[in-house]
Amino acid sequence: MLSVAVVGSGPSGVYTAQALLQQSLVPDVRVHVLDRLPTPYGLVRYGVAPDHEKIKSLQNSLRAVLEDERVTFVGNIGVGGADGVSPARLAELYHAVVYCVGASADRTLAVPGEGLPGSYSATRFVSWYSAHPDIGGDLFARDALDARSAVVIGVGNVAVDVARILARGAGELRRTDVPRAALRALEESRVREVHIVGRRGPSQARFTTKELRELGALPGARVVVDPTELALDPAYDAPDGLPGALPLPAVVRRNLEVLRGWSAGGGVGAGGAPGSADAGRRIRLRFFLRPVELLERGGRVAGVRFVRTAPDGAGGVRDTGRYEDVEAQLVLRAVGYRGVELPGLPFDPVRGTVPHAAGRVLRSGVPSPGEYVAGWIKRGPTGVIGSNRSCAKETVASLLADAAALTRRTAAEDPLAVLREWGLRPVEWAGWLSIERAEAELGRSLGRGPVKIPDWAGLLAAARDENG
Repeated sequence: MLSVAVVGSGPSGVYTAQALLQQSLVPDVRVHVLDRLPTPYGLVRYGVAPDHEKIKSLQNSLRAVLEDERVTFVGNIGVGGADGVSPARLAELYHAVVYCVGASADRTLAVPGEGLPGSYSATRFVSWYSAHPDIGGDLFARDALDARSAVVIGVGNVAVDVARILARGAGELRRTDVPRAALRALEESRVREVHIVGRRGPSQARFTTKELRELGALPGARVVVDPTELALDPAYDAPDGLPGALPLPAVVRRNLEVLRGWSAGGGVGAGGAPGSADAGRRIRLRFFLRPVELLERGGRVAGVRFVRTAPDGAGGVRDTGRYEDVEAQLVLRAVGYRGVELPGLPFDPVRGTVPHAAGRVLRSGVPSPGEYVAGWIKRGPTGVIGSNRSCAKETVASLLADAAALTRRTAAEDPLAVLREWGLRPVEWAGWLSIERAEAELGRSLGRGPVKIPDWAGLLAAARDENG
């Protein structure tokens, strides 16, 4: 029998477990999927916007893997931290360990004023409205949503998500699993203007067309695009691509078409109709502006100073020396994720990944027996959710090629019993089902569907109530 621990129960971890179940080279496999949280699904639970129900339904396919009799979900087990299990000790319990711990940190702007109150990473904002227990329900409810104007720095899907949540009526979010504190804060939010700002042009934006179009379908909101900023992009008036360059990707052509229609119509409102001048909220898409400083007033962020950029002819941008200040009492940076070093594993601080060869962890350039990586900690925060499937398959292929040597290693007969002996309190699948029941009951008491429990104490108390 091959005993494997998969650290992380998000898509990359579950796809790794699935690849181990579907192979035939080693028919007898036991997989433990470990997670620091008592809940499974990773970013599908804590990173997908609550109004994106179709993407969130991916939990159903992940669930089918975790319910396989050869798989055991083991939540509430930290790995590499002060209160968790070190990689060295974990290696004593299994023939192989696959680390699928993602990229949990966000990239910074590295500009003056970034640490002011009212300035946050978009990651924290997403975690707040997704009820991540590390954040707490009062972080944004306390003061950030007193803002009148918000600036979201970045032009990817995360930036569009947070802007959409800020501009969406809280009444529409009642049918989602948004936690109570976040829903209450969004109901009372004073935000009326949201700027989504990128340092490069629209042809280099990272959002998908579906996400972009959703902004134009928000009731009570108007999307505003400045045609002069669009015209700065050489590709804007060249839908077939620039002379001597590769054709524009289809998603870029579709995005430019949407932006062109919005700018020509002087703004767009719900359903793509022309926006009303007195719409409750405005979403402004801005391009060719690079943040250089967050401005302060009264000890809090009061705006962002941008320098106007222009194409440099080589695919990048250059500063023009012209500046523009945008008022904002809330600033969210959405400029990318970054991997975090896991104590006990090698780490490349430049790439933000674990050094590897086809998924085999490299220590001093040499494959470390029984240690593997998959997902963002392996390749960096790139691709979509489905990209993790092929990534996991490559890692599992390497693991299976090593299986003969791995099974000669000693593995614990009952790893969970050992973890308990070490003082840990794992939450198994029955505990997760108990959390689900508690969230469903909480929702019923509020006249809603299931509502997420947003704190560690509540989650662990629900998990211990396995008998319902």
